[in-house]
Amino acid sequence: MSPNLRIAFRFLTAKKRAMLMSLSCIILGVGLFVVTQATTSGFEKFFIKTILGTDGAIRIQDKIQDTLRSMAGSLGSQFMIQQKEGRKYIEGIEEPRLVFDALKKFDNISAISPVLTGPVTIRSAFGSDSVRAYGINFEEHSKVSDLKSQIVMGDVNTFVSTPSGAVLGREMATRLQLAVGDSFILETLSQQRRYRVSAIYETGVSDIDRMRIYLNMSEARSLLKKPTGVSFIQINLADKDRAVEDAVQIEEVLHHAARPWQEREKTWLEVFRALRISSAITVSVFTLIAGLAMFNTLAMIVMEKTKEIAILRSMGYERKDISQIFLWQAVIVLAIGTIIGCLLGAAITYGVSQMPIRIRGIFATDTFIVAWSVWHYVSAVVTAVIMVMVASLVPARRAALLEPGDVIRGTAQ
Repeated sequence: MSPNLRIAFRFLTAKKRAMLMSLSCIILGVGLFVVTQATTSGFEKFFIKTILGTDGAIRIQDKIQDTLRSMAGSLGSQFMIQQKEGRKYIEGIEEPRLVFDALKKFDNISAISPVLTGPVTIRSAFGSDSVRAYGINFEEHSKVSDLKSQIVMGDVNTFVSTPSGAVLGREMATRLQLAVGDSFILETLSQQRRYRVSAIYETGVSDIDRMRIYLNMSEARSLLKKPTGVSFIQINLADKDRAVEDAVQIEEVLHHAARPWQEREKTWLEVFRALRISSAITVSVFTLIAGLAMFNTLAMIVMEKTKEIAILRSMGYERKDISQIFLWQAVIVLAIGTIIGCLLGAAITYGVSQMPIRIRGIFATDTFIVAWSVWHYVSAVVTAVIMVMVASLVPARRAALLEPGDVIRGTAQ
C-alpha cells in the first residue's frame, strides 16, 4: 500500500459518520439508478417486441405516384423531374407478386406476408360491432408476427384447414360472448356469411384485440370482393434497428410507401424515452447528495488536519501528494459505494421482476418486465464518479495549497 493511500485511510476514519452518510447516498443512488433503468428499459423492449410481433418491422402499402414537372434545359431542350411535394398515393398493392420478387433481393428481410383487409360488421346472438377482417396466409404470416404464440384458446390447425374458420381477438370474443366453436356472421355492404371461431388470440394491445378478425386469404378475397391485389405487405427483418434505412430504400426501389416500426410507434417510443430520462434525473439526486456530503466532509477534514498537512509538507510531500491523499478518500468511498450499490440494484431488480402486475392496453404482462444490461450499471457508476469526484476536487485543491509557514503563523485560509 502506498503512503498516500495509507494516510488517506487514517484521515477517512476520523470522520466515520460523515463518510457513512456519503457512502449510504452513493449506494442508494447507484442501486435505484440501476432499478429504474432496468424497469423502464424492460417495458420499452417488451413494447417493441409486442408491436413487432403484431404489425411487423416494416409495412408496405399504397403505390406512390410522383408528380412530374417539366424543366427547360440548354439549347431549348426539356426534361422531366419528380416532385415529392405533389406525390399521390394509390391505395393498396396491385401486383404483390412483383413486389415479393423485388423484396427478396434485400438481404435484411427475413420474412414477407401479404395481408388483405377491409371493414366488416360482425354479428352474434348477443350483439354486433364494426371490425376489420384481415385475410392472411397463416404459415407466411406466422413468420412476420407472433400470432401463433398469441393464440390462447383453440387450435391453429383447425383455422388453416377450415375455409370458414376465423381467429378472433379476446376482447372481441368477450364483448360478443363468443367461444371456440361458436358461429357468427360477417356482413359487408353486399353480402353476409357465417363463420366459426377456430381460435382466440390476445396481443394485449386493446385496439388490435378489439378490432381485428383473421380469415384465410381466399375467404377474405371472396368476402371483400377483391380477387387480386392486397392491402399491404408485412415484413420481418433480421436486424430490426435497420428498419428506417431499409424503408427508405424500399420506397425508392418499389415506389410504394414503406413505414418502419420506429415511425409507426414514434409517440410511445418518445414516452418511454422521457420516462427513462426523468427517472434517471430523479434518482441521481441521491448521488448529488453524496457528492455534497463528500465535499462537506473533506472540507472539514482539511480544516481539522491543517497541522498534519503542514507536517507532511515539511517532510517533503508535494502539493500533488496532498491532493492525492484527499482524492483517495473519495475514491475509497466511491469504490465501496458503487460495488454495494450495484449488488443492491441487481437484487432489487430481480425482486421487482418477480412482482405480479396485470397490464393490458399497449401490451400484455402479468409481471414486472425488467431488462438486464451491463450499461445500466456502467451509467450508474459513471454518474456517481462524476458527481462525487467533482465535489472532491475543491477541498483536495485547497488542502494542496496550504503552506507550512501559514499554518505555523495561524494565517492559513
